[in-house]
Amino acid sequence: MQIKGSIIAITGAGGGLGAAMARRLAGHGARLALIDFRLDTLEALQAELSLPTEDCLRVQCDVSNEDQVDQAFESIAKHFGGLDVLINNAGITRDALMLKFKDGQRQSRMSLEAWNAVINVNLTGVFLCGRAAAEQMAIAGNGGQIINISSVSRAGNMGQSNYSAAKAGVAAMTVAWSKEFVRYGIRANTISPGFIGTELVRSMKPEALAKMEAMIPAGRIGEPDEVAHTVQYLLENDYVNGRNIEIDGGLRL
Repeated sequence: MQIKGSIIAITGAGGGLGAAMARRLAGHGARLALIDFRLDTLEALQAELSLPTEDCLRVQCDVSNEDQVDQAFESIAKHFGGLDVLINNAGITRDALMLKFKDGQRQSRMSLEAWNAVINVNLTGVFLCGRAAAEQMAIAGNGGQIINISSVSRAGNMGQSNYSAAKAGVAAMTVAWSKEFVRYGIRANTISPGFIGTELVRSMKPEALAKMEAMIPAGRIGEPDEVAHTVQYLLENDYVNGRNIEIDGGLRL
């Protein structure tokens, strides 16, 4: 696939990873649909990208809401006349131990609210956006690609039962889609980042950040653009399908 002129939707575009993807893809001539639940972050990003309105659409959307998702992708198709790529990047965390005891007494447990919030955005949101995007691509008949952002935490990470379960589901769902959608010329792949230097990560206490980096064989956290570079690779290599690419500096949880 040629990136130049391709219509690419990015969920969670206002965050660190999403913005890095938008910058790289805009630099290669992509036309972008920027999706986020916060419009202010999208306005700032569009201004930074300096793309004309015909090549950049801001879409406010809660990816866990079926009606909002369907309306969002209908608006994308109406604005651009089609859709070539979806990058399912939107995600949240609500970390907590499943159970915490002291002296035989329960002190806390992961709430159902925290479980549902993460599953709704990180798994159901990927399903809803993937379904809507694939429908647009299938109708157009020009093929396309879906890239789902999972995580190294899909292997199971302490304090992240909800996040790990969602990200494992995303990786498995990608394989199912690669088999189902191939008849429409649509590829589906996954990227699983490790610890990446978004603003949130870099704002951690220096001692916590140093401890994190010590766990990584590469000796450093990753850069958002290194994930974006992997997106570019998946778009340009038409023979990669149903695969999960780990961008984690050799980290294993």
